[in-house]
Amino acid sequence: MSAHTPPAQPITVSDQAWEAIAGAYDLQVHVAPDVIGRRIDDLDLAHEFLARGLRGFVLKSHYVPTAERAKVVTKAVPGISAFGAITLNHAVGGLNPVAVEIAGRSGCKIVWMPTVDAENETAGLPTGGNKKLPFWAEIQRELAGMGISPPRMRVIDETGKLVPQARMCLELIGRHDMILATGHLGCGEIFALVRAGKEMGLRKVLVTHAEFPSQNLSADEQAELAGLGAVIEHCFTTMFTGKASWEGVFESIRRAGPERCLLSTDLGQTINPPVSEGFAMFAQKLLDAGFTVAEVRRMAVTNPAAWVE
Repeated sequence: MSAHTPPAQPITVSDQAWEAIAGAYDLQVHVAPDVIGRRIDDLDLAHEFLARGLRGFVLKSHYVPTAERAKVVTKAVPGISAFGAITLNHAVGGLNPVAVEIAGRSGCKIVWMPTVDAENETAGLPTGGNKKLPFWAEIQRELAGMGISPPRMRVIDETGKLVPQARMCLELIGRHDMILATGHLGCGEIFALVRAGKEMGLRKVLVTHAEFPSQNLSADEQAELAGLGAVIEHCFTTMFTGKASWEGVFESIRRAGPERCLLSTDLGQTINPPVSEGFAMFAQKLLDAGFTVAEVRRMAVTNPAAWVE
C-alpha cells in the first residue's frame, strides 16, 4: 500500500508453507484494472492462483465496485472464484445505502467502511506528510486540489452512536449476508461498529488490517474485538513494508486465537511481491514463529472459506 521499498532480504518459502495455504482465499487484493498502477490484472492473478493451488480472492478498490469484474474472472478461469466488493468512499456516494443495496444484489461479498475518505485516515491530506505514502494519497491530494473533495467521514456521532446512514448500511449488509469490514476507521469507530453489528445480528464482521498505522490496534484491543464476535484481519504488506512488527502480529494472533483471525495479503502494488508469493511468505513467517500448519490453514483457508463459499 506504500511506495516504501521492500526489504532487501527475501523470505525463503518452504513446501510446507505452500501446503499450508493450499485452497486459500485472499480477501483483499489490489489489482488492475484500477485508477492506480498495479503489477498484475485480475485475470492473470486468477491464473497465478490456479497454478499455485489457491482457491480465490476478493477484488478491492478504494473507488469502484468490483462485482461485475469478479463474475467475468470467475467465468473466464474455471477453478478460481473471484468475488466483488465495494468501499464506501465518496466515489460511490460515501455511506450510501443505495450503493450497498445494489452491491448486495450484484453479489458483492464485502462492504468496506470508508478508507481513503475516513476522517481517521490522514495520509491523503495535504498535511499528511510525504514519507512512505500510500499510492492512493496522491489521488486524494489531486481531488482536494480540484475542489471536489467532500468532508471526510465518521460513522459515529459526538455521543459515540452510529450515524443513521451507517446503521442503514449495516442493515442492508445483514440483509444480503455480506461481510462488514471496518475500513480505515479509528479505534472508537471500530468498537462502535462491531458492537452495533453484534446487536443487529450480523454474522460476518471483519476488523480490517488491524496493524495498519491508521488502525494500530493493540493486542488487547484485538482480543476484545474478537470477544465481541469480530474476526481480525492481518495483512502481509503491513509487516513486510515495515509499518508494523512481525513480533507484534504474532502476539496479537495468539491473543485473539487463530479461530478469530484471517490472513490477507493486501498485495498488487507494483513494488511489492506477487500476490501468491506474498501469501506463502506470510505463511512461512507464521510457521517460523511457531504456529502450526493447522493454525495457518485455519486463518488462510477455513475462516475465509466459511464466509465466501
